[in-house]
Amino acid sequence: MSTSFRAVLLCLIPPLIWGGMFPVAASLEPTVNMFVMTLIRYVAVAIVLAIMLGRAEGRAAFRLGASGWHLFLLGSAGFAGFGLLAFTALSYTSAANVSLIMAMMPAIGAVIAAAATRKLPPAYTLAAVVIAFVGVSLVLTEGNYRELVSADDALGLVLALLGAICWVVYTRGAARFPQWSILRYTTLTTLLGCPTIAAATIVAAATGFVTMPTFEAIIAGWPAFAYLIILAGVVAVLFWNNGNRLLGPINGTLFMNLVPITTFTIVSVTTQTLPTVAATWGVVLVVLGLVLNNIYARRAARRARVLAASSASVPA
Repeated sequence: MSTSFRAVLLCLIPPLIWGGMFPVAASLEPTVNMFVMTLIRYVAVAIVLAIMLGRAEGRAAFRLGASGWHLFLLGSAGFAGFGLLAFTALSYTSAANVSLIMAMMPAIGAVIAAAATRKLPPAYTLAAVVIAFVGVSLVLTEGNYRELVSADDALGLVLALLGAICWVVYTRGAARFPQWSILRYTTLTTLLGCPTIAAATIVAAATGFVTMPTFEAIIAGWPAFAYLIILAGVVAVLFWNNGNRLLGPINGTLFMNLVPITTFTIVSVTTQTLPTVAATWGVVLVVLGLVLNNIYARRAARRARVLAASSASVPA
């Protein structure tokens, strides 16, 4: 398997899993609030990852060194920030609308990268972001943009947007630890994000913002928790961090456009509704944006290698 194909596969699988994550989480919301759900989910994920890391790399891998506070902030952004904000948004708007906001991650990533490097991304990447986002909006609105957002949805969309920003920050943060394995980065950030989730849950319960669920309600939701913990929390995050290391966060986050497509497909199947012509064209545009970006990125990399080789061959 070539490195480029492996990178695409690693970035492709997580959005397909995460597309089902929002409907699954929404099914828990009536009996288990999103704060408790997020806490249970990531504590369980952290335990699984810690066992995996201990067996793979030993106790030394848990040493934080001088990076402790940085990892704490990244873990808090990625797991507390994204988890609490994006899933709480489900209380105010639909799973489809939240997944649409997740499709803004490529644009958010491009803005953050431009601010950090003071350099705009390549034109083909910006074009791919626009094409794919238009495609996603067609899928979810079926071309009727006037019904996209109501006043009641506004708070949910703002929360989802803040959650998306947190996840982009977390994804980009992995580049600061190139010497670490992806398993180590993912495990330590998850472990360090859990205290922030716990603190937020305690405050939310103490102020009456959420009501603590019964033990029976938590047990009854075990199929949803299994999906959220094993597939969406362990498998998808490890694949995602690996894929973004190989492709780069700007190209990798383009695959987040597949999240709302997957969510829309699941909702369509469960409600037995066929996609409209506009929605079908939207899927075509999303795939087109991903393919075009991949083609032009490969050409740009090839040109860079040729230029580097020619420069090396010129005598000093």
